[in-house]
Amino acid sequence: MTTRTLPARAARRGASLLTVACATVLSVTAFAGPAVADDAAPAQVIELADAQLDWGVKESFRRYITGPIAGGSAEPTGGAEATETGFRFGGGSGTYDLANHGVTSAFPGGVHFTGHHGELDLALADLQVVTEGTTGTILADVTVAGATTEDVEFATLDLSGVSPGRGDGGAMVFADIPATLTADGATAFEYHGSAMYPEGTALDPATLTVTPGSSGGTDPGTDPGTDPGTDPGTDPGTAPGTDPGTDPGTDPGTDPGEVSGEVVDGRLDWGVKESFRSYVTGPIAGGEVELSGGASELADGYRFPDASGALDAEAGTLASDFAGGVRFTGHEGALDLRFSELSVEIDGTEGALVADVSSKDRETGEVTEYDDLTLAELDLPADALNPEGDVLTLAGVPATLTADGAEAFGGFYEAGEALDPVNVSLALSDDARLPDGDPGGTGGTGGAEAGGATGGPGPQGGANGGALAATGAGGQQLALLGGAGALALAGAAAVRYSRMRPRPQG
Repeated sequence: MTTRTLPARAARRGASLLTVACATVLSVTAFAGPAVADDAAPAQVIELADAQLDWGVKESFRRYITGPIAGGSAEPTGGAEATETGFRFGGGSGTYDLANHGVTSAFPGGVHFTGHHGELDLALADLQVVTEGTTGTILADVTVAGATTEDVEFATLDLSGVSPGRGDGGAMVFADIPATLTADGATAFEYHGSAMYPEGTALDPATLTVTPGSSGGTDPGTDPGTDPGTDPGTDPGTAPGTDPGTDPGTDPGTDPGEVSGEVVDGRLDWGVKESFRSYVTGPIAGGEVELSGGASELADGYRFPDASGALDAEAGTLASDFAGGVRFTGHEGALDLRFSELSVEIDGTEGALVADVSSKDRETGEVTEYDDLTLAELDLPADALNPEGDVLTLAGVPATLTADGAEAFGGFYEAGEALDPVNVSLALSDDARLPDGDPGGTGGTGGAEAGGATGGPGPQGGANGGALAATGAGGQQLALLGGAGALALAGAAAVRYSRMRPRPQG
């Protein structure tokens, strides 16, 4: 057994979508206004050219496929290209339909995943992106073990928090759109009849780039850049920036100093990483999770109780320790990873999740013990150490794997990987009452992946054979950009939209 000690350390740490989308549609065509205003005008379709989709499907799945367990490959096909973050599907085309304000984009090429000596065989091709309002869909022709189902709704997209930007040649870039696995997508990910990922699992985010294929964007290209950029940029920027910026900045700065002192009780709620939990207990690793020292299981992670430590709200520092531990085993003992003696350390907006870690090398079987290892960096707001009464609550704090943490994980994940967010509740007096129940934030933010441990097996299909239920692209493909443009041009209070939207486990 090898023992290594790594010192604990503290870690580092717009524009309206609707507004910019209006500008995009207006810059596409100068005659959009009359077409919307005049109900009798004939339908017109604006071509979109040079569309591009950057998407990795699921980073942990790619790593699993090409790793030592599956021993397979992830190969781009039909003109698609491999990138550092996944795959690029270029040469796409699309349309904006003024009649129904719909935008669709389609991309040639695909990606072919194989592993386990061919037992796992999954290909995605002819991808499409269709949006509606702040939601959307990624569709693909899915081939499982040689059987193809066309136009499968593979993932849903959430554009509600996306701020579009400008690319080369007037292109509009929607970067890092959150993507979520659909039920049909989960069926494609089955292996030997069991789901590798359940419906609702977070996939890699997608980046969509579209370029207007027609000119006529001189006047419209000016107005949207002025009106949306001036009015929204002035009023919201002034009012919220003045009143809220002053009052909250004063009160929280005063109250915390009154409750600084010893941490008498509390808990840490953390799921480590949802996809890792699913992988360990799933059909491939065939393992289990064991809790110790008073730790308990939550719906989306684990609770580590009996907090102790100290808070200095005036200095902006916190040191808190928690009881209990969690151990993951799988692959008939080849995988063995344990976290215990967890601590949360904060200095201003910099924070760290520290733990004692025991990790078994899957190839050599050697066990390495790490004491006080900085497992994750925590990203905190400026007013994080702001107790209410005698209780300090930190909810949904993003956690990012460190280089030392990646080493302890045995190569499952690289430094910078998003882990499940951290939730902390601390009592600062004997009379303080901690919040009841499960905070429910362990899988909700910071890139953490949604969904339970493992979905139930489907009646057919998956990456090792069978067939998917054909869903089809459907007749409704209305879009975010088109709908937003119609709002701006017609001045309507409501616009009808219809539809456009991911690491393996382990």
